[in-house]
Amino acid sequence: DDEFSVRGFLKNRFSPTDLLKVPDKESRREFAPYVIPVTTTQVGRVSGYVAMSHVVASSLGTVSMAAQQVIVSLFYCLCPIADSLSLTAQSFVPSISEKEPSLEKANAMKKVFMSFMKAGAFFGAAMMAAVGAIPLLSGFFTSDPAVISLVNSVVPLLLVFFATHGFVCGTEGLLLGQKDLGFLGKMYAAFFAAVPFLMLRVKRAALSGSKSVGLTSVWNVFIGYQVFRCAAWLVRSAILQKRTDAEAKLSQDLTSP
Repeated sequence: DDEFSVRGFLKNRFSPTDLLKVPDKESRREFAPYVIPVTTTQVGRVSGYVAMSHVVASSLGTVSMAAQQVIVSLFYCLCPIADSLSLTAQSFVPSISEKEPSLEKANAMKKVFMSFMKAGAFFGAAMMAAVGAIPLLSGFFTSDPAVISLVNSVVPLLLVFFATHGFVCGTEGLLLGQKDLGFLGKMYAAFFAAVPFLMLRVKRAALSGSKSVGLTSVWNVFIGYQVFRCAAWLVRSAILQKRTDAEAKLSQDLTSP
């Protein structure tokens, strides 16, 4: 029977007990360089969301909690739109970045960077258009005027976030595709400490009775994190491109008669 099936593909190659086996020495050696950078990256990403939820739930009251629930529901619906840029870059870039230094490689990386920036701008515009419609849709999620008002007050900040989100995902995918894991791991390790620290300052201010602290204060911190991340990824991409150009020039000089 020539019909392809998952069972046929895995037959005699995998069993549930394989999940309990310790990887062989060669596999451990290949994956070792990725363990710490990837772990710190994932933990650094999660820490900001956890800290935000904690601050809202523990210090801003039930109305803010209800508004936050509506906001994050919409937020998580929109984020995957740009996340696809990162996944695409991670799949596409290694085939170029792993080539030997040459002018062709340098020019190809420039074209790839510009293509992802254009895609990031397009995706950002689409997500901003969706965010702009939130004031028209918030009434479908709640009938409480106070909650609707809070949701709408965060919309300008969401516009800033999604205006940059396409660029963040595109450049992060380019960095991952070039295996710049050390830089990303260190940055997210710093975010792991910095973002919760700033979020907890909002909590302290709210619990002290400050009237100027509210749901927008939490999102201001998160937007600062997003804008900083966008700038850092763009600068790092430019540095890597400059390094690629220098390697290409050196290679050309060495091979020229």
